[in-house]
Amino acid sequence: CYQDPAPGRRGGRRAGFRSMATGELGGRSAEKLFSLSGLFAVYKPKGPTSAAVLNLLKERLLAEAGVQTKDNKRKRQALKIGHGGTLDSAATGVLGNEKYKYSHRTSMEDASKYTAIGLLGRATDTLDATGKVTEEKPYDQVTKKDLENVLQKFTGDIMQVPPLYSALKKDGERLSTLMKRGEAVEAKPARPVRVYSLSLQQFQPPLFTLDVECGGGFYVRSLVSDIGKELSTCASIQELTRTKHGPFTLEEHALHEDRWTIDEIARSLEHCMSLFPGEQSHKKFKTELPGETAVSCEDK
Repeated sequence: CYQDPAPGRRGGRRAGFRSMATGELGGRSAEKLFSLSGLFAVYKPKGPTSAAVLNLLKERLLAEAGVQTKDNKRKRQALKIGHGGTLDSAATGVLGNEKYKYSHRTSMEDASKYTAIGLLGRATDTLDATGKVTEEKPYDQVTKKDLENVLQKFTGDIMQVPPLYSALKKDGERLSTLMKRGEAVEAKPARPVRVYSLSLQQFQPPLFTLDVECGGGFYVRSLVSDIGKELSTCASIQELTRTKHGPFTLEEHALHEDRWTIDEIARSLEHCMSLFPGEQSHKKFKTELPGETAVSCEDK
C-alpha cells in the first residue's frame, strides 16, 4: 500500500516510475499522479468488492496519466493505493484509501459509523441478505421497547464472535474462501470490541434500522444476528451503509466514480490530510492485524 516515486528497492522489486510499465508514463499527468501522497476516501457502491473498487480507481487514474503496460494486472501494480477498512460487497459507503510515498502517523481504524437495516425472523449463513436462509422464527412478539432495551446490552466494551463468512484467516486462507469450498470451519473465539453508540432509528416489523458507531474489528452483521438471538428470534442484515470512517464522512469526503480524476484526488488529498495534523512517518500504514485481514467492520 505504498508508492515510492524515487527509484530504489522495496521487497526485491524496483519502485521507480518505470519499474512496472513497458511504455511511456504520460508526462506531467503521470508525474503529478505518482507524486501524490496521503489519505482520501471514495464511495463504494453495492455489488463490487472493495478490492474491485480500488482496482477500478487505479485503472481510471493510470489511463488518465497515460501509463501503458502489457496487461491490466501489471498496470494496476504500477500504482500503489491501499484501503484501510474493507466493506462487504453488499455494503455501500465510505472506503478510506491511502496513496503515499511515506505513511502518515495516523490510522483509519478509529470509530466508524454505520446505518444498518435488519430483518427479524430470518437468519442466513452469511448473516446478510446475500446468504442462504438457515433458520426462520416468529418475531411477532418483539416490540419496539424490547428492541431498545436489548440494544443497551450491546453498547460499550463487549465480546463478539466474528462471522464465519469473513476475511479472517485460517492457515493463510480467508474463512469465507474455505466456507465457499464447503470445508468445515470453526468459529473464531469471541474477542473484545467497542460500541460507542447504538440507537434504534426506525421499527417497522420485520424491519428495523440502527445507527451504529463502533471501533475497529467490529462486525455489524454479527451485531444484528446477536440482537435477533437476544430477542428469542433471529435476524440478518438487509442493507448496510458506512456513513463515516475515521474522520471521513459520506457526505463531505467520499468521492463518487464520476470524480475519480487526478485533479480531484489531489484536491481530496489536500482536504483530507488537513484532518491529520500529525507529522509524516516512514512506517507503513497498517491495514491488517497480524494474521487477519478484517481490521475494520465488514469484510467477506
